[in-house]
Amino acid sequence: MTSSRVLTAVAWPYANGPRHIGHVSGFGVPSDVYSRYMRMSGHQVLMVSGTDEHGTPISVQAEKEGVAVRELADKYNRVIVEDLQGLGLSYDLFTRTTTKNHYRVTQDIFLSLHRNGYVVARPTRGAISPSTGRTLPDRYIEGTCPICGYTSARGDQCDNCGNQLDPIELKDPRSRINGETPQFVETEHFFLDLPALAESLTEWLKTREDWRPNVIKFSQHLIDDLKPRAITRDLDWGVPVPLEGWRDEPMKRLYVWFDAVIGYLSASIEWAFRSGDPEAWKAWWLDPETTASYFMGKDNIVFHSVIWPGILLGHNGQGDHGGELGTFGLLDLPTEVVSSEYLTMSGSKFSSSRGHVIYVGDFLREFGPDALRYFIAVAGPENQDTDFTWEEFVRRNNTELAAQWGNLVNRAVSMAWKNVGAIPQPGDLQEVDRTLLEASRAAFDIVGEALSHSHFKHGIGEVMRIVGLANQYLSETEPWKLKDDPSRRDTVLWTVLQVVADCNTMFTPFMPHASQKIYEMLGGEGVWAALPEIRTVSEEGGPDYSVLMGDYASAAAVWKSLPITPGTPLAKPEPLFAKLDDALGETGPEWAPIVAD
Repeated sequence: MTSSRVLTAVAWPYANGPRHIGHVSGFGVPSDVYSRYMRMSGHQVLMVSGTDEHGTPISVQAEKEGVAVRELADKYNRVIVEDLQGLGLSYDLFTRTTTKNHYRVTQDIFLSLHRNGYVVARPTRGAISPSTGRTLPDRYIEGTCPICGYTSARGDQCDNCGNQLDPIELKDPRSRINGETPQFVETEHFFLDLPALAESLTEWLKTREDWRPNVIKFSQHLIDDLKPRAITRDLDWGVPVPLEGWRDEPMKRLYVWFDAVIGYLSASIEWAFRSGDPEAWKAWWLDPETTASYFMGKDNIVFHSVIWPGILLGHNGQGDHGGELGTFGLLDLPTEVVSSEYLTMSGSKFSSSRGHVIYVGDFLREFGPDALRYFIAVAGPENQDTDFTWEEFVRRNNTELAAQWGNLVNRAVSMAWKNVGAIPQPGDLQEVDRTLLEASRAAFDIVGEALSHSHFKHGIGEVMRIVGLANQYLSETEPWKLKDDPSRRDTVLWTVLQVVADCNTMFTPFMPHASQKIYEMLGGEGVWAALPEIRTVSEEGGPDYSVLMGDYASAAAVWKSLPITPGTPLAKPEPLFAKLDDALGETGPEWAPIVAD
């Protein structure tokens, strides 16, 4: 990693309800682990996202709850902000897509594409609900794929064969909202002319050699069959189309998938404004040396590996038929697209609508952030779909987090606190001491290399390996039997405390809350791992709203072995990780019980 700047672009959670743990296992925790590691390694990180608040699903949910659309967006924006803050996700700015800034940036991108001929108006047939007259978005129509015969293909894409689709191509189409057969009516919309970007996208994808195999193969497959894709819809909730004859049309809006990906840029511009330097965003978007990593679940790969790069190429005048440089200058394309697979429940994808759900807020209230963050890192869907079970969660928490890491910290700090009251002064080191210390120091390079490439399981597994070596070291050296040899006892305790400090540093990106506590147990003062803050902000002509921001640069955590100082007073240790009742693995909690088939 040579870049001094890192853009972490995190998929935008949809604001039509609380988010569940399947969501944060894909976009949330992985992006935060990566960003925290990068900051600790000395990089300047800009981590941005927000709530995605446009589109028909928002309108449908508002109708269900009997509230105005904006009221619903406000409600769930706040819920999601509080959940992500509780989880400790270190956003430099977590905002929303209903800001005037986002509207302006989205419209400017649209106009740049329009000038370059990469968005074109054409007649089409749009799907509407016969009972409500409301537009049905592509993703709210299901049917049989005309290519592979999959019976639950979406109107925009078949999850089985990966091909891009149009709702009118589906056999036996049906609305996912109420099951009725949609009507297709004549209308006019703007389309992103993806075929006019295909050659440029193909050449660019050839340079993405270090992407995860599932991402690059899926993306290359999509390029072979690109079609123009509608970027406007017949609805009244969204970003207005900034052209004469369209601007004041009450039922024409830029559609949600188009404006949401532009949010990465608009959020960066808003962050710069709120940080006091309106031009600061350019360092993360106009410098080809900047690393730009995008985090999402696998159902969003197409938008980040093909469509968003296509929009950027079109804006830059770098599509197949060239064009002028767009409003924002020569914008950088993604360096890395980090896609996670699905976290499932009993083989079924997490789904609020189908009742397969564990909400983040409920989980945090009962178990806190560390247990969830640890589970996602060590057992999440990094490379393949992973089934969440309460039994596996309890097992990981009890046998790994509590019995190994928590027990090591408690034993080491307790013995030093009782015998010395401070970090002991070591005597001469023996071979067994040096071997453990060398393994601990060497782990920084191994774990760092893994995290820099978003290989989180490998990274946290290596830290746990060192924890295992330290526990074994305590069992073999038995410092509790060395009362008659205080010099040797203190040497052993100093050695294990140094390894605890090292492991705590390496665990910091994964579990910042616990790492702060352990830092303080070891006599540290001040902020070791900074946490996000909920702030209320405003913009001219608009309502106040909540964002996540934070002062992460001032935190003490750095990615290296920091020598502990003998004589530093130790705090009396307290249990870090609660051991859970084994019965929880068989029943689940009351708010998410295990239901027998």
